[in-house]
Amino acid sequence: MVSGVRRQIDKTRLTADVAAAKVELLSAQCATDRIRLQYSVQDILAFADRQALTQAIASAEAVYRFFSQLGAQIKDEEDSGQRKR
Repeated sequence: MVSGVRRQIDKTRLTADVAAAKVELLSAQCATDRIRLQYSVQDILAFADRQALTQAIASAEAVYRFFSQLGAQIKDEEDSGQRKR
C-alpha cells in the first residue's frame, strides 16, 4: 500500500478472515503438538519427508514473521496510548 493512501476495506470480511486464520492456526498448532508428542526430534529428522519438513518450516517462519510484525505494532500503539494518559 502506498504511504499516506488509505483504501476502503470490508471490515466484516476482515473480521471473518482473521477468525478463520485463528481457527486454521489452532489446527496447525494441534497438528504440531501431535507430532511433537509422538516423535523425537531425531526420529523426525531421520524419517520425515525432508521436502515436506522444509516447507512446513518455511510456512511456520512466514507466519511467525507476519504475526511478529503485528504484535510489535500493537505493542507500539499500546505504549503510545500509555504515554498519552
